[in-house]
Amino acid sequence: MKKIKDRNTLAIVTGFMGLAGMMLVDGVSRQANISKRSYREAAAGVFLSKGEARSPRGQILGVIMNSAVSILGAKYIINDMSKTGRDKIIPKGILAGITIGAIATAIPNIAPKNRVKPKDAASNLSYVFSNMVYGLLTTFGAAKLGHESLFDSPPQNDYLKPTEQTSEQTKLTQVIR
Repeated sequence: MKKIKDRNTLAIVTGFMGLAGMMLVDGVSRQANISKRSYREAAAGVFLSKGEARSPRGQILGVIMNSAVSILGAKYIINDMSKTGRDKIIPKGILAGITIGAIATAIPNIAPKNRVKPKDAASNLSYVFSNMVYGLLTTFGAAKLGHESLFDSPPQNDYLKPTEQTSEQTKLTQVIR
């Protein structure tokens, strides 16, 4: 399979992968009445009235806003993985998803005109779980779809030689032997 060599293209592809998973979990949570508001509705509520946020046009606006945040989050994840490596995908994905989701949820909640912000614990816990799924899918996608050259970061310290190999270098050494 051909790997993606451009960070922005990789961010778009993996951001949409994560968004799809997040929307799936959010939809199941909404259908099961765990969450009182969908993520799309909450995102649209920053700009629209409560009634209009539930309308088809409001839902489309919510998807567009969630897409933008998902792509920006994927860009952060890719840049972080360039510095820290592509190993330990699960903890990195969970951490990134929760962090990005917390920021993305907090910003609309402090908007004074947001009439659709979730105030109940169940909705917010559902969002946290949705964000974890987003982070896991985005991180996994970046690790598997991104070309190796994207993750070859220059050393941050040119003065000292590394004392240990990274996990990727260790695996590569084992494969060569």
